[in-house]
Amino acid sequence: MASSSFALPSLKLQFPPHKSSSSSRNKYSSSLRPIKSSVSEKPPYISSPGTSPIQSKPTKLPIRKVPGDYGLPLVGPWKDRLDFFYNQGRDEFFKSRIQKHQSTVFRTNMPPGPFISFNPNVVVLLDGKSFPTLFDTSKVEKKDLFTGTFMPSTELTGGYRVLSYLDPSEPNHAKLKKLMFFLLSSRRNEVIPEFHNSYSELFETLENDLATKGKAGLNAANDQAAFNFLARSFYGVNPLDTNLGADGPKLIGKWVLFQLHPLLILGLPKVLEDLVLHTFRLPSALVKKDYQRLYNFFYDNSTSILDEAERTGISREEACHNLLFATCFNSFGGMKIFFPNMLKWIGRAGVKLHTQLAQEIRSGIKSNGGKITMGAMENMPLMKSVVYESLRIEPPVTSQYGRAKRDMVIESHDGAFEIKEGELLYGFQPFATKDPKIFDRSEEFVADRFIGEEGEKLLKHVLWSNGPENESPSINNKQCVGKDFVVLVSRLLLVELFMRYDSFEIEVGASPLGASITLTSLKRASF
Repeated sequence: MASSSFALPSLKLQFPPHKSSSSSRNKYSSSLRPIKSSVSEKPPYISSPGTSPIQSKPTKLPIRKVPGDYGLPLVGPWKDRLDFFYNQGRDEFFKSRIQKHQSTVFRTNMPPGPFISFNPNVVVLLDGKSFPTLFDTSKVEKKDLFTGTFMPSTELTGGYRVLSYLDPSEPNHAKLKKLMFFLLSSRRNEVIPEFHNSYSELFETLENDLATKGKAGLNAANDQAAFNFLARSFYGVNPLDTNLGADGPKLIGKWVLFQLHPLLILGLPKVLEDLVLHTFRLPSALVKKDYQRLYNFFYDNSTSILDEAERTGISREEACHNLLFATCFNSFGGMKIFFPNMLKWIGRAGVKLHTQLAQEIRSGIKSNGGKITMGAMENMPLMKSVVYESLRIEPPVTSQYGRAKRDMVIESHDGAFEIKEGELLYGFQPFATKDPKIFDRSEEFVADRFIGEEGEKLLKHVLWSNGPENESPSINNKQCVGKDFVVLVSRLLLVELFMRYDSFEIEVGASPLGASITLTSLKRASF
């Protein structure tokens, strides 16, 4: 949803719909910004500046020069881009360089490179020990690094640099992050019932498709359910009853494409795709009308939140662009990517795990008087572990960036490396969260990995939220505001699924963002 590089999750929320004058509403440009949220009653935004997960201690490891180089200007970045997208693919791109340099810390170029990014030089951090440096705001600056070595035009976010692109040292960061905390806390009581309503509709749709077609595509149905849920729970409105109708997911998809196209592959012919998507920016004017429709929807249905924003010194227009970004890019994006990915791993695990989850979930809900609550879910250790393991093995936010604030030494498991002030650091999270020196059977989906005291100790190495799972977002860090919210809705998905079904079967394909899931069987609950 989470303040690092492109990726997802985060959340927004809102109040009852409001029909107000459209003078402010219509004078936007197009603006969005990733945000996160928490469902705790008291927003955890009180912490001391410079809070960091890493303490500076003298290293006992040998100091090494960072291996690798950037190649010739233009040629080096272009070659690395072709390797990353086409010649090797993302994972092999990193694996081959680890092998070549015998190091999980090295220099390379990250896409897109010329002519979108003219300084793609990074120092890569690919292990669980060095990676958390990227969370330490006393050591790295996060300004304009949400999408990495390039930043999309602010014309796509109404002319504003939204929250995801702000460093904690910037005054607006604290104001906007507090607003997001307020959003979540003000509508927290609507999350569980509206999730039930929206995802009950999803399952009915899937059952009908299975009955009539023999298969049911999950992704499009999940997109609609996720957007309906976010609108209902945080803005108190059903988008199907507004001028937006069922167009929300389609409009968001187009808008996100214009922001992230330099980082995506869509399966077009290689030469054409690299030229169109990775070499030049797509003109933002092509999505202005689509973005306006989204903006109007959020402006008309967020009066109470916009009132709160004005009280804290944020204009209604800027607040609305941030709400839109947080809801559509962070929260919706997180659910769009993570839900199919999680079901992929659970589906592949088979009937034994499905049965164990169904037994635990149904027993827990029954002992809670038949009610789904956060307290009831806290007593479902296997279900909680499955969510954490899904976030570990395939985090929805894969990339993190930070620019060194000063000269420093970064340690991997095997060496220590001198980093100069101003150098751009990059971490590919799936390698850090599958570090074999931290996790046993690190490449495997181990459903019960986080159960028990020893399992819970490993949560500090689950990093999807732009911070450790055992830490909390604050106005002084870039950890996802919606960290707790994403975990909550992921648990809710499993509860709703296994309250209705004993097991399911799937076919898995690829998509530009996450897995493409086709359901081939849903076995109704029999106990």
